[in-house]
Amino acid sequence: MIYVDRPAWPARGRLWSHLISDVSFAELHVFAEALGAPRRGFDRDHYDIPAERFVTAVWLGARVVPSRDLVRLLRAANLRRPKHLTRPTSSPRPDRADCQPDC
Repeated sequence: MIYVDRPAWPARGRLWSHLISDVSFAELHVFAEALGAPRRGFDRDHYDIPAERFVTAVWLGARVVPSRDLVRLLRAANLRRPKHLTRPTSSPRPDRADCQPDC
């Protein structure tokens, strides 16, 4: 099932919603593509979608839930990816034991 919260999160002069799946990221990506949400809107375990796409998301079948329920649903589905547990996209620093004297 796909879920969305109401647009309430301000950023870049707009209000945003969060779009999640409690089934799989594959299901979420397919739904987001049908919604016209760009892949860059995916953030670890959800899509950020602008308020302008909210009605369309609901029309396509997303169930509206309170924001606090999104994390609960992700955890129950074992799909939650908290920011503090995700790896940075840049290359990792070498282990100090592996460093040469110039590290």
